[in-house]
Amino acid sequence: MSYIQDFKKYSLMAEKWIEQKVCPQDLPEGVLYEAMGYSLMAGGKRLRPVLALAVCDILKGSRDIVLPFACAIELIHTYSLIHDDLPAMDNDDLRRGKPTNHKVFGEAMAILAGDALLNLAHEIMLEELLSGTIPEAKARAAALISQAAGSKGMIAGQVVDIQSEGQSIPFERLCYMHEKKTGALIKASIMASSELCQADEHQSRALSLYADKIGLAFQIKDDLLDFEGNASVVGKPTGSDTRNQKSTFVTLLGLGKAKEFLKQTVEEAVKALKPIHNAGFLIRTAAYIAEREK
Repeated sequence: MSYIQDFKKYSLMAEKWIEQKVCPQDLPEGVLYEAMGYSLMAGGKRLRPVLALAVCDILKGSRDIVLPFACAIELIHTYSLIHDDLPAMDNDDLRRGKPTNHKVFGEAMAILAGDALLNLAHEIMLEELLSGTIPEAKARAAALISQAAGSKGMIAGQVVDIQSEGQSIPFERLCYMHEKKTGALIKASIMASSELCQADEHQSRALSLYADKIGLAFQIKDDLLDFEGNASVVGKPTGSDTRNQKSTFVTLLGLGKAKEFLKQTVEEAVKALKPIHNAGFLIRTAAYIAEREK
C-alpha cells in the first residue's frame, strides 16, 4: 500500500468517527451542529489524527483506544481555525476554499460552534477515562492534549502572534510562538498516542524530538505557501502575513534560507526516528509536510 493510501486510510477512520459524533440534530439549537459540522467536514487533511493512528500502529497499540483521543484533537484544531478566522483575530473570508464559518453563520454562532467543539473534545476524553481500561495512560494523554490546547500551548502562541503584529521579532521568539501555536497540537497527537500505546523511554524520547521538528517544519512550509503558494490550491488568499505585517520565517530569513531551514528541519525529524522500528510512514510524513501545496 502506498503512503497516500495509508494516509487516506487513517484519515477516513477519523472522518467516520467524527461524523458519528457531530451529526445534524433536530433540536431548537440545531444550527449549532450545522455550524460545527460545516467546519469539521470542510476537507481538512486530518494530519493530527493521522499521526496519532500511525504512531499507534508503529507501537502495536489499540486503534479503538487511540481513535477517540485522535479525533478529540481534530475537534480542538477545528475550533481554533474557526476562532482564528474571526474579524477580531485574522479576519479571513476563506478557509479550505470555502467561506469561513462566521461568513456563513455569523460571528456569534461561529464563536459558539468553536466553543462547542472544544467542549465536545473534552467530553470525549472524559468519557474514555470512565471506560475502565488503562485509566492512568488515558489521564496522561488527556492532560497532554489539554495542556497543548491551553495557555501553555496553542493559546500562548496565539497571544504572542497577536502581540507581535506590525513589528519584526527575533528569530527565537518566532520559533517559540510557532512551537506553541502550531507545534503543540501536532506534538500532542504523537505523544498522546505514545502514552496510550505505552511507548518505552527511548521510543518516547525519539517521538518527542520528531514531533518538535515536524511541528516546526509545518509552520515553515505554511509561511512559504503564504509567500509563494497558489491561492486556488492553498484554499485561502495568500500574502495575508505581509498584509498583516507579521514576522514569518520568510521575512526573517529570506525565501532561500527559509527553504534551507525547512530542508534541515525535515532531515532532523527523520534522524530523530532512528530508534523507532517500522517508522517509514512517519519518515514519509515529514517529507509530505515539506512537499505539500496546501
